Parts: sequence; structure tokens; C-alpha cells
Amino acid sequence: MTVEQVESWSEGIAGLHARFAHRFGRSEPRERALDYLQGLIAPLEKKNGWTLSEQVGQLRPDGVQRLLNLSDWDENAVRDDIRDFVVETIGRPDGVLICDDTGFLKKGTKSAGVQRQYSGTAGRTENSQIGTFLAYASAAGRALIDRELYLPASWTDDRDRCRAAGIADEVPFATKNEHFRQMVQRAIDAGVPFAWVTADEAYGQVKRTRFWLEQRRIAHVMATKVNDTVITTRWGEERVDRLIAALPRQRWKRISGGQGAHGERIYDWARIAIRPCWEDGFGHWVLARRSVADPTEIAYYVCYGPAVSRLKDLVKVAAARWAVEECFQTAKGECGLDHYQVRLYRAWYRHITLSMAALAYLTAIRAAEATKGAPSTTSKTSYPSASRRSAD
Repeated sequence: MTVEQVESWSEGIAGLHARFAHRFGRSEPRERALDYLQGLIAPLEKKNGWTLSEQVGQLRPDGVQRLLNLSDWDENAVRDDIRDFVVETIGRPDGVLICDDTGFLKKGTKSAGVQRQYSGTAGRTENSQIGTFLAYASAAGRALIDRELYLPASWTDDRDRCRAAGIADEVPFATKNEHFRQMVQRAIDAGVPFAWVTADEAYGQVKRTRFWLEQRRIAHVMATKVNDTVITTRWGEERVDRLIAALPRQRWKRISGGQGAHGERIYDWARIAIRPCWEDGFGHWVLARRSVADPTEIAYYVCYGPAVSRLKDLVKVAAARWAVEECFQTAKGECGLDHYQVRLYRAWYRHITLSMAALAYLTAIRAAEATKGAPSTTSKTSYPSASRRSAD
């Protein structure tokens, strides 16, 4: 990264900061937040309180800690401002909302929500916090627009422990699926333009979540487990794998799901209608994705959407789910999403929100470059890595 690029990015993110500067009650935290944002996009190997403070000439992280722990500002209003910025820069009527969670490995027992729990990030049970996120993806780019910290029952059942971590008594236990529904509802209330919702099987296998989406006529392609069941008019209730197994060979079509980290994602796909289209013009399908290399490897989805939806339309939405993984990769690698050193509940939201702002800004840069047809300064899924940038 050149000096000119660093200066240009610092000026640009100051413009984004100006959109929500009024959310800060005093000038000191307002200015500190701008320093924080500029540090999050700076070529630093680590982006924690110490390194971000050193970036602006402070010997200690006291100012950063005040910004995250004590200062008067509205992190939820800032979240909404960031979401609006994302919509302005990459919003499209055919956008897709994607829900997923990611783990943050932590030490100790005092950080809000931390416990030994399965972390997809680590691929095993670890001492960690889990954040649930909503991403927005369109042909112009992808970014994170909402977030919630998962609090296990071991926390919400212990209100003294919660108070010590800054968790108010009125904050209840909520499942990740409840977080998902809350975040989608906020997107709807804000008028975010989207055509589909998708998520992995942790969310898709929950019938209550699918029903909630269908009640609101929200088109969705939700991954589900192999033994999930759906209601059909012909067979009553049937397992998704048995429905797909009954399909003739010619119903399978080889379709690309787009470019992935390891090249083009090509699979064999098939679908079966499970209920007739009702008067609202929406249809119901089970969709399956089969590995070309290993035909026994099959993933399943439950779909609801406009009756005119084609197989390739459902495939496109299913494949869009990987955009949230790309968001996590970029946010953690380039925007310090997982570099924080905070314990308090509100401080977690504040750091994550500012990291989301940094990601939204980088997304806007990339979208603008694509619009101008200029050669991209970024890779497909992320901005120059810290290891590469340190050599520049």
C-alpha cells in the first residue's frame, strides 16, 4: 500500500465518520472514534487498544478504552447509519440478506458471553464468544449490516455475573435464531432493498424460523439437515433426502455457483416442488446440491419464493451464502473485527460496530472502482493482507 493510498483512505473514512459524528455526545469521543476507524484500515498487523493508540501517538490505550467502555455515544444508531451507507453504495432490489455466526476465541471467564462452546471459526469447542451477524450482498459487493452477541443461558441465569460484565437485567436469553429474526426485522423496518434471505442449516433447520419468514412473504433459500422433514400435498410429511432421491437422473443440472476462494464452485443441482403455488404466487421447493467429485456428498435446502423462480435462481441465492464468509474473512483480516481486548457487553458492540464501518468503507471503495472500470487494488475477497502490506 502506498503512502498516497493510506492518505486517501484516511480522508475517505473521515467522510463516513461525518455521517454519524452527531451520535457522540462530546468532541473527545467523536475525534477518538475517527482515530479508531483510521487505525482499523491502517497497515497494522494487530488492531487492538495498544496498537491503535500508538498509531495516533498515544503511549497508552486509555483513550481507546474510554471510547469503548465509558463514552457517551449510541452504537446502535451508528449501526443504523452504517447500514444506510451500505444500502446507498451497494444496495440493489435483488440483494440478499445472509445470516451467520462467527466465534471469537477468548481467555478467562469475565468477557461478556464467553464460555466453552462450539466455534465454527476454530472448528471445535473452545473458550469463546459467539457473534451473530447479518450480511448484505448484491452484485456490487457485500458488507455486514447488523450484529448481536450471543449470551448463553449460563450467563443470563446468573444476573450478578451479567452485571459485572455490563449486561443489564432486562437483557434476556435469546437463541441465535431469535437474533436472526430480530436482525431481519430491523432490515425490513429500515427499508433495506432485498429479494431473498439465506442462511446455513443452523438457522434453516429451525421450522419456526422458516415459518416466520413465510408469514412475512420473505423469499428464502435455507440450508437444512439431511433428515429434516417438509409438508407435501402428495406424501404428507416427508424427509428432504427421500424426496430428492426419488428424482430421475435428468433432473440434475450442472451449474456454477460462482467464484469461490479455490476457483469456480461447480455442483450438480436439482429441485422438487413440494406444494402447489397458492394465490400469493409463491412456491415451495426442496433444493439439493451434489458434489461432482463425490456424488454421495449432498447438501439440502428448503426454499420459498416467487412461483416463477427458476432452478438457477435458487442456486444463485444458495451460493450467495458464501458472501458472509468473505465478509468475516475481510473484517477479521483487514478491519480488526476479532482483535479487540474488551470485557464489557456494550464495549463489544462498540468495537464490532466500528469494525463494520471500516468494512463498509472498504466495500464502497471496491464498488466505486468497479463502477469506474478501474483496475481493482484488492483481491476478490479481501484487501491486501497485513503480511503483504508490511512489505510495501
